[in-house]
Amino acid sequence: MSRRSRAVRREVIPDAKYGNRLLSMFINKVMQRGKKSIAERIVYQALDTIEEQQKRDPMEVFEQAVQNATPTIEVKPRRVGGATYQVPVDIRAERRLALALRWLLASARARRGRSMAERLAAELSDAASGQGSTVKKKEDTHRMAEANRAFVHYRW
Repeated sequence: MSRRSRAVRREVIPDAKYGNRLLSMFINKVMQRGKKSIAERIVYQALDTIEEQQKRDPMEVFEQAVQNATPTIEVKPRRVGGATYQVPVDIRAERRLALALRWLLASARARRGRSMAERLAAELSDAASGQGSTVKKKEDTHRMAEANRAFVHYRW
């Protein structure tokens, strides 16, 4: 734990094509080894694919996917006596968003075959329609928190 004051959060610059801060954050998550132009190309190709397939605004699909993937509660381990309990806790807004973006990207990377842009497009489409492994992960997290509701009094 740092003894200094909290780190100041940097302002996220909106992306070039859609002017959206959330999409800019997602592009930064996709980026590997500092290659932002490749990450932008992958994300924009995925959004173009979504637009071709679904004939609707790709930003609408993206925002719906993020909303469907965003968890509201999670479990954290808490040691009491000799036992470790999984205690359900509410999640801060920034962490909710970070988890949703991370899960979407991890699910897209775990898919088989094809290019990354196509896998990402498929995962975003699935998440927007309430299906896919990202939404399943969110539901599992919520189910785990619900099952351990008896330990909520150990919250700190």
